[in-house]
Amino acid sequence: MQNTRGHILWIDDEIHHLKPHILFLEDKGYILSQAANGQDGIALSEQNNYDLILLDQSMPGMDGLETLAELKKNRSSLPVIMITKTEDEWLMDEAITGQVEQFLIKPVNPSQIFMACKQTLEKIKLHEQKATSDYLKEFQEIEAQLSNELNADDWWRLYDRLTDWQIKFDNYNDTGLGSILNEQVQTCNREFINFIESNYESWMQSNNRPTLSVDIVPKYIKPILDKGEKVCLLVVDCMRHDHFKSMMELLEPFFNIKLDYKLSLLPTATPYSRNAIFCGLFPDEMVKKYPKQGDDMKNDSPSLNQHEKQFLIDQLKKMGLGDKRVHYHKIWAVEEGKKFQNRIKDYLQQDILALVVNFVDILAHKSSQMDVLKEMVPDESGYRTAVRSWLNHSWLLQVLKNLSENNFTVILTSDHGSIRVQRDVMVAADREASSGVRYKYGRNLNTKEKNAIVIKEPEKFRLPVFGPQPSYIVAKDDVYFIYPNQAHKYQSKFKNSFQHGGVSMEEMMVPVAIMKGRG
Repeated sequence: MQNTRGHILWIDDEIHHLKPHILFLEDKGYILSQAANGQDGIALSEQNNYDLILLDQSMPGMDGLETLAELKKNRSSLPVIMITKTEDEWLMDEAITGQVEQFLIKPVNPSQIFMACKQTLEKIKLHEQKATSDYLKEFQEIEAQLSNELNADDWWRLYDRLTDWQIKFDNYNDTGLGSILNEQVQTCNREFINFIESNYESWMQSNNRPTLSVDIVPKYIKPILDKGEKVCLLVVDCMRHDHFKSMMELLEPFFNIKLDYKLSLLPTATPYSRNAIFCGLFPDEMVKKYPKQGDDMKNDSPSLNQHEKQFLIDQLKKMGLGDKRVHYHKIWAVEEGKKFQNRIKDYLQQDILALVVNFVDILAHKSSQMDVLKEMVPDESGYRTAVRSWLNHSWLLQVLKNLSENNFTVILTSDHGSIRVQRDVMVAADREASSGVRYKYGRNLNTKEKNAIVIKEPEKFRLPVFGPQPSYIVAKDDVYFIYPNQAHKYQSKFKNSFQHGGVSMEEMMVPVAIMKGRG
C-alpha cells in the first residue's frame, strides 16, 4: 500500500465489463476494489479508507446520486468521480452540488480514467512541485534584484511577490520551502530597513516622495468627491498586505479592485500613522494645530485617536470640500458592527463615509495575552487565516456588499501592519518613557543602533518634541524592547507575538485598494 498511487473503489453495475480499465489502472500503480451496486459500495467504503471513488450514475436500485449522498454522509472529504451515459445538465448540476471532483461521459477509455484519477489524487502534489520549481527560480531573481538600487515602487513590487508566495505556501505545507521563504523575507527586510534609513528623513522635507499616510485623503478621496461621487474611507487598523491579499477573493465578486500602496509614517503606531490619515498632517504639525492631541500623546493616554472625525472634517474644509456630508464611525466590537450594518441605509446618503475597524489590531494585541488566541494565531499563516475567516463571516462584508450596490467607491487601507517579534533587546530608559515594545520616546533612551533607528533630533523626522532632550527609538526587523529588571515578564508575554511601531516591510508597506462596485 505504501508504494501505491492510491486505493480506488469502482462502483458500477457493469463492473465485469471494465476489466481492461481496471488492469490499466493497476498497471499504473493503483489498487482497485470493486462493487456492483450502491449498497455494496457504501458498505465497502465504511470498512476501508479509500482515496477515491469511481461512481456510475445509472445503476438499478440506488443510482449514483443516491449513492453519492450516502458516501458523503460517511466521509464528506472523500473525492468522487462520476461516470454516466447521459449529458443532461440537470444531472451535472446535481452531481456538482453533491461535491463531485470530476464528471465523465461514457464511453470512456482507460487513458481518460487514468488522467482523471491522476488529476484528482495528485493535483496538490503536482501543484506543489510546480510551486517549488517556480519559487526556486524567483528566489534567484529576488536575490539578484537586491543588489540593485531599488526605489519605493520597486520595494512594493518585491514585497507583493513575497506576499503572494507566502499565501501560496499556506496551501502547500510539505514543500519544505517555507523556511527558505522566511529567510528571504528576513534578508529583504534588512535591505528595506537600509533603504528607509537612507531616504526617510529626506521624504519628510520634500514633496518628491512615495505616498505616505498624510497623502491618503488628497490622493484618493478628494478626486472622487470632486466628481460628485460617494466614497467610503475604510481603515482596517493593523491590516497587513498579506491579510488583504488573502481576503481579495471575498471582495472581487462585488468590486473591481485596483491595488496601490502607501508607506506608513514612523513610528508605525496609531498616534502617528493613523491620525495622519485623517488630519493630513505630519505628527509635529498635528500636535501644534491640535494641542489636546499632543497632550494625549505626551501622557501616553490609553486613547490616542479621539479626534479623527474633526481631523477629517478640517482636512476636507482645507481642500474646499467643507460642504460634503461626512459620517465617521469607529467600530471595536462585533455587536457595534452589527448595529452599524442594521443602520447602513441611514448612512448611504452621506458623501463620505469614514469607517475605522479595529478587529485585526485587537487580534494582534490579544494574541499576546490569551493562550487560546496564541494557539489560533501562532504565525503569519494562522494570522492570515484568522483575518480572512473574520471578514468572511463578519458584518463588514455585508456592509461592503451594500456599498458596492449603492455606487460607493471604497478606499480600503490601513494605518500600519505588524510583524511577529522574536528577538528581545535591552533598552535603557527613564521611568517617564513611553510603554511601547516596538518604539519609545523619552529622555536618555539607549539601545544599540543595529537594533533600532535612534532619532535624537525628532524635528528632522516630523515628530513631536515632548519635554527637554527628547529622543525616539524605533525597532528594526523583528526586535522588541525589554527592560533589564523585567526581562522574563516581557519575554514570556511578547515573544512570537505580533507587534507594530517599528520599521519593516510588514509594518510600513500598506495596501491601498481602490474598490468600485460591479453594479
